[in-house]
Amino acid sequence: MAGDRLQLVTGGAGFIGSHLVEHLLGRGDRVIVIDDLSTGRRTNLDGVDRSRVTFIEAAVSEALPGLDPSSLAGIYHLAAAVGVRLVIRQPIGTIETNVGQTSAVLKFAAAGRIPILIASTSEVYGKSTRVPFAEQDDVVYGPPSQPRWAYACSKAIDEFLALAHYKQSELPVVVTRFFNIVGPRQVGEYGMVLPRFVAAALAGDPIEVYGDGAQTRSFCDVRDIVIILPQLLEDPRCAGVVFNVGADEPIEIGSLARLVKDTLRSRSPIVQISYEEAFGPGFDDLRHRQPDLTRLRAMTGFSPQVSLEQTIRDLADALSGSPRTSVESSA
Repeated sequence: MAGDRLQLVTGGAGFIGSHLVEHLLGRGDRVIVIDDLSTGRRTNLDGVDRSRVTFIEAAVSEALPGLDPSSLAGIYHLAAAVGVRLVIRQPIGTIETNVGQTSAVLKFAAAGRIPILIASTSEVYGKSTRVPFAEQDDVVYGPPSQPRWAYACSKAIDEFLALAHYKQSELPVVVTRFFNIVGPRQVGEYGMVLPRFVAAALAGDPIEVYGDGAQTRSFCDVRDIVIILPQLLEDPRCAGVVFNVGADEPIEIGSLARLVKDTLRSRSPIVQISYEEAFGPGFDDLRHRQPDLTRLRAMTGFSPQVSLEQTIRDLADALSGSPRTSVESSA
């Protein structure tokens, strides 16, 4: 179904969004990118064919009235407030951005009956103890007094709203819950663990592991997941369905720190610090986060191809701006 069609990607200058834009262009589509550059970067799109990309620097709700919905083949809504540190520092902006901008883009899609993919997150499962997480599992959140859960709740509202549009007006909506997507262009500024570890290893700084390091996460390279997003959006069977998206091989965070250190041949020490020291009193986290990918595999045959070691090397290249040989020789 690829071809010279016009796609809209909100948050298209962000980490995942820019890789999706590249993939869509690579299969022959044209793309409109809306990004307010609050966390995205123009440089993430430096390598694309600008003759086939229209870039609008604005909030989603501000940019949509100037677009013709009849010209669009699909919408990928990736614009959101992301990262634990950002959520804790800016809880009002997190809630208003995630809920308000998603509401605006869903209304726009509904007016033109445009198929739309809503990017959600594994955070919606909260601190459920059931592992692996399946799409129909119950969710468990901490109290509203802890801003840690503002992001999870706001993204859950996005999902409720998206599925309500599907049920009420049959808008073709697909929801994807991303599980620790990693790779080049991701930065640790907002609390993302892998780029934080890699940046520390490159600089020779301590690699800081929060808590006891025994908590587990499952990491998947962004270049693996962007390939399947158009498949999900363009398959009528996926309308009104929520999909876990990521890899399902867990690794302890302490082991991840050692893997980064070994892969990059770094001399950085690995140190443990408490959650309270990292995020402040009362921070609440969960021990394990692993997706059940049964639904995704049944629909797409998804099988990640990029190893975690390769992701670490490529992320190091992106952060350092130099090839792996120079990273190794300086370690």
